[in-house]
Amino acid sequence: MEKLMDVTSAPWFVVLPDQDLSPDLLDRLRNLSGPDALQVVRHPSGRPWLAGRWSDDRMTVCVLGEVRLAVAGICSLNAAELAARAGRIRATADIEAALSGAHGSFHVSASVAGRSYVRGSFTGKRRVYRAQVDGVTVCADRAHVLARLTGAEVDTAQLALRLAGVTVPHPLADSASWRGVGAVPPAEAVELEPGGGARTLRWWQAPAAELPLREAAAGLREALRRAVALRVGPGDVVAADLSGGMDSTSLCFLAAEAGARLVTATLHWSAPTNEDRVYATLAAQRLPHVERLVFAPGDVPACFAGLDERLDPGDGPSLVRRDRLIQRHLAEEMRSRGTRLRLSGHGGDHVVQPPAAYVHGLLRRSPAAGLRHAAGLRARSRQPLGATAKALLDRRSYASWLAHAAGRLREPAPLMDFGWGVRPQLPPWASDRAVESCREQLRAAARDAVPLHRERGRHAWIAGVQQAGLGDVHFSHDAALAGLPQHTPFCDDAVVEAALAARPHEAASPWSYKPLLAAAMDGLVPEPILRRTTKDHCMPEWQEGVRLQRRTLAAWADDSRLVAAGVADEAELRRALLSPGLLSGAVSELETTLVAEGWLRDVEHQETLSRSRDLNDSGDLDHSREMNDAPTAR
Repeated sequence: MEKLMDVTSAPWFVVLPDQDLSPDLLDRLRNLSGPDALQVVRHPSGRPWLAGRWSDDRMTVCVLGEVRLAVAGICSLNAAELAARAGRIRATADIEAALSGAHGSFHVSASVAGRSYVRGSFTGKRRVYRAQVDGVTVCADRAHVLARLTGAEVDTAQLALRLAGVTVPHPLADSASWRGVGAVPPAEAVELEPGGGARTLRWWQAPAAELPLREAAAGLREALRRAVALRVGPGDVVAADLSGGMDSTSLCFLAAEAGARLVTATLHWSAPTNEDRVYATLAAQRLPHVERLVFAPGDVPACFAGLDERLDPGDGPSLVRRDRLIQRHLAEEMRSRGTRLRLSGHGGDHVVQPPAAYVHGLLRRSPAAGLRHAAGLRARSRQPLGATAKALLDRRSYASWLAHAAGRLREPAPLMDFGWGVRPQLPPWASDRAVESCREQLRAAARDAVPLHRERGRHAWIAGVQQAGLGDVHFSHDAALAGLPQHTPFCDDAVVEAALAARPHEAASPWSYKPLLAAAMDGLVPEPILRRTTKDHCMPEWQEGVRLQRRTLAAWADDSRLVAAGVADEAELRRALLSPGLLSGAVSELETTLVAEGWLRDVEHQETLSRSRDLNDSGDLDHSREMNDAPTAR
């Protein structure tokens, strides 16, 4: 029997247009806020503009004359500085210029001259969704809030796409998991007009990739230093991952440089070839003021522990599920040592090193250099010469690439590709209906697809960054519920911009690992760590965790929600769930499927809880907190 846990709602906010709304809309928003008071900030007209539930230390609201400006998240601007910036705004077109130079990771919302403006971060870490509510467009930072507000159902077409895991391409990767709820592309903002209309505006452009390695590394180091210093200061007791990898280790040394006292967590996975422990120990020996926590596999819950527990479904299926209880255990241990936040290197893999597709453009700009890099990458992947040459000579547009991928969803993707991205692939148990649905979506996207950049290497790099940002939404959400907020400086916009400014063939190399980050951390992080070329895994623990879940997997095989939704083939899925050890080449696909199955059960459970709460509701909905009483409020 599955364990039923209370589902805790996360902080959220909605942005409303400056017009008369349905009389019961605020009542429905108050219902969504649960036992907490609904917070409301009003337009100059007196109509509601921002509503939701958030902590005061994560939302800075400025009310200055006829302008309302709010920043939610981590931002270098304090309340007084934000008020000064708000004084420069006369129209929504002034907002981004007024915020120029601000760094961190945050949402921006504004009410100016009767228009509402909202955007997230271009990394996708701070996201914005939109939906029609009672005939008007409403935006929110959480898709699930809009789904609850509109009574939307799960979009099974999007669920079918999620079986392809991280290979879902742009723009489908940004899609929401609910019918009628749309995801705003990370580089775009939404402007809500008084008459009920809405339009999207592009607020971010990728920087030119022209800086030589030394100059780009200096910019990346400064951006990372500011990102860390924005979160920690002298004497702060800070939790930090110390995996032995370059990303988390770099953040530890930057936090120590900022004067923090560190409590670090290192997991010693059991693979005989694992080298993480060696590099983590080396780093810890060089770090000042560090308390090191080391965990063997037997010290923490198994992978997939708690698979049968129902959770807050969040905005969609999340890979957090695999090691959720492991991370909860680490967070509890670090929090007991007095830490107030946790630094994580999540996102570093995607941010500081472009994917292999950079070679495609390099070959055309500098044939000799392009051939050298292609030969090096081919040697590492052991791909046949013919396949490598074919990939290099391919000149398909992004639209053509999407259409081509639509016809090959059942085929394995090549080991290395210089295309627009990793070709999407569905697992063997995806139903024929799911495959056809994904094909239709890919073909529809191909009809008017616009890549994230005209050059495929840059497109693939930006898409990877946004994939990391989306993953961080789920990780940060779960960490907040665990009571130790997780911060990922690599996903800050300014850090990503600094990395993207590097020449791609210098930021990546077949002969070294993460050369851009290594150059940026030169002189701060011990040299042996910067020279490391290996990356370890926890596959033995993954396999053991799946084995320990055989009872739950058998129960899910008997009553699969994916099968009921028409997304999975019953016989094929049963075979995979009952004999996961026999899978060949579909390990990541199985995890993605378990995540989707569990998420559907979470949604079902939350709907049951919501109906129960509605029946028991006393009807007292008049609990809200207004925030228009001061020029600036935090």
